[in-house]
Amino acid sequence: MNNTTTKASVSTRYLVSTALMTAVLCILAPMSIPIPVSPVPISLTNLVLYFGLFLLPWKQMFLSYVVYMLLGICGLPVFSGFSGGLGKLIGPTGGYLAGFLFLIVIAGIFMDKASGRYRILFILAGMILGSVITYLFGTAWLTFQMNLTFVQGLFTGVIPYLPGDALKIVLAILVGPQIRKRLPER
Repeated sequence: MNNTTTKASVSTRYLVSTALMTAVLCILAPMSIPIPVSPVPISLTNLVLYFGLFLLPWKQMFLSYVVYMLLGICGLPVFSGFSGGLGKLIGPTGGYLAGFLFLIVIAGIFMDKASGRYRILFILAGMILGSVITYLFGTAWLTFQMNLTFVQGLFTGVIPYLPGDALKIVLAILVGPQIRKRLPER
């Protein structure tokens, strides 16, 4: 193979894997469970992102998520509850959607730096820290949108989700590396 063919193959693979992860987001992220104490539903978005970080380099996962956001902003029903449009981004859940960008960067950098005996603990720390930043962005925006105090925002947009999000992180850490091992090298 010459150099031009190799570059084209890498580029095609990059585009296809980015598009596939965007498609997975578009399929799984809209599936959500509304809960009575909050306008923020339980969704699979962060679970897809946690797994995606095991499957793609974080910069590529970031791009995939940006494409997903753009599709949703354009009106495709890819956000929670099969909704779309700019209103979702500027509504009560918009801070969480924006916060996921930071989750990808933080958890991705931690994954890149993780090595050795404590690799999984480092990845866990990155996912937790990224989730905390997502919660902060989401709560700040939720409190602004709904005229809540920060504590009310925590009880509305964070506390009910902690057990499920912890379970998602554990699931991703247990299964993500096993899936990654079965894929060809990046």
